[in-house]
Amino acid sequence: MATSSLSGPGRRGVLGTAAAVAAGTVLPALAAPPARAAGPDRPNVLLIVTDDQPKQTEWATPKTVAWLAGRGVRFSNGHATTPLCAPSRSSVFSGRFAHNHGVRNNSTSPALDRHTTLQRYLSQAGYRTGLFGKYLNAWDVADNPPHFEEFALLRPSYTDGTFNVNGTVRTISGYATTVIRNRTLAFLDKSRTDSRPWFACVTPYASHGPFTPEPEYAGTEVPAWDGRPSVPEEDRSDKPAYVRDATQTLEDGRLVRAKQLRALRSVDDAVQSFRDKLAALGQLDDTLVVYIGDNGFNWADHGLTGKAVPYRPAHEVPFYLSWPGGGLGGGTTDDRIVANIDIAPTVLDAAGITPDTPHDGHSLLGPHARDHLLVEWWRQGSGTAAKNTWSSYVAKDRQYTEYYDLHTNAAGTVSGTGQVKFREYYDLRADPYQLRNSLHQATPADERALGIPGLAAALAADRTA
Repeated sequence: MATSSLSGPGRRGVLGTAAAVAAGTVLPALAAPPARAAGPDRPNVLLIVTDDQPKQTEWATPKTVAWLAGRGVRFSNGHATTPLCAPSRSSVFSGRFAHNHGVRNNSTSPALDRHTTLQRYLSQAGYRTGLFGKYLNAWDVADNPPHFEEFALLRPSYTDGTFNVNGTVRTISGYATTVIRNRTLAFLDKSRTDSRPWFACVTPYASHGPFTPEPEYAGTEVPAWDGRPSVPEEDRSDKPAYVRDATQTLEDGRLVRAKQLRALRSVDDAVQSFRDKLAALGQLDDTLVVYIGDNGFNWADHGLTGKAVPYRPAHEVPFYLSWPGGGLGGGTTDDRIVANIDIAPTVLDAAGITPDTPHDGHSLLGPHARDHLLVEWWRQGSGTAAKNTWSSYVAKDRQYTEYYDLHTNAAGTVSGTGQVKFREYYDLRADPYQLRNSLHQATPADERALGIPGLAAALAADRTA
């Protein structure tokens, strides 16, 4: 397992501009961080994690894009290493793949070692910490989230939600995204009298189903959409059985898309409010802001709606980072392959904190660039109708996927023979919508020409690293 090095010139010294970061330009290191106050070397941290937000949703979040991409970095190859809520969020907090942090499905949140989490490191280092919104699936709302000093933890819902507010469970009337916004703003405002740097983790329920919009956006017209070549993909004879049997149509995809876009409008309003508050507090430059979706979502791609599949709409996510005081405020695009596992190393790097537990991800403040990424998902339960557990080697130009005879139970225990049941290979340059599985009816010679033996070996190594 790779361990990030979070001291020396990799921290703050490899910043300058996002273009320099992407190119691997190494700049001189700055001075050591001050003991308490926020600043360029010890930033405040605002982490925004949306729910089920696919990559192609920027129409709904223009203010977010104007701030975080326009005054920061847009990562054009952002991914969730497991396209499912609890495993992905656990990867955000721990910087680790699901096979290492142990939260393999939405029922196994207790498996996450709280000692490994970003919030533990920041709290221990003297940060004021807050959580506002959804935490982890299967988490009892009555249980306080560890290492958060202040919180309004939401039992997932959109209206008149049940929250645990600093240890008291109660219903708060109104639209949940607005409640989360207001709680966050109050937390930020406390920095007027509390000099500690702060960490705010903001996790609205949008754009998760049932995709309920705020009343003012319920009738909002969204841009027309005629699908994409993968919607719904008429010939799926080269796909696994669950895809061949999928029935979602273009109209189904349009409906989900419209609902998600409407729900995200309130998230965009909240993000603008955060920006305005930081400006009023004089903290815009000294706040590291990270925005990511916990996973993507299919809009009838390959006949599917939802997540948890190895196709690009499910694991590609919006991903932005802004930190003007640290040299990341220029409005650039970084095309490195990046993922949710990179968030914890990045934040700890910025704060000058060296972790005592390993990371699979790498700080985005340094020059590290991977040539591929492991994306993985486990089937929960042993029923025969569902898709099998899978893992995937994802590069910019190709993707290789294996499905296995493996499943997990509610405790996350893995069972099965591990036998490979199905395989897919896509040339993403020629076939970005993953329409032609090159392994369908391929000969051994065809597989060698595609480099499948090497990809299979690399995938096997990734799954155990």
